[in-house]
Amino acid sequence: LELVAAGTPTDYEEADAAHIFAQPAFKIQLDLGQGPGAETVWTSDLTHDYVTINADYRT
Repeated sequence: LELVAAGTPTDYEEADAAHIFAQPAFKIQLDLGQGPGAETVWTSDLTHDYVTINADYRT
């Protein structure tokens, strides 16, 4: 699903985006026009529940 093209938002269906973002994992691809390259980034759940659970103790 292309959300932005040439720096301009595309005319995408919000329902399509919501379906993708509701998945437990999804891929985001960026084309910066700077030649070949790749990177992998892992993130975590930063919902209210995650923060609450992890705020109950100190490391």
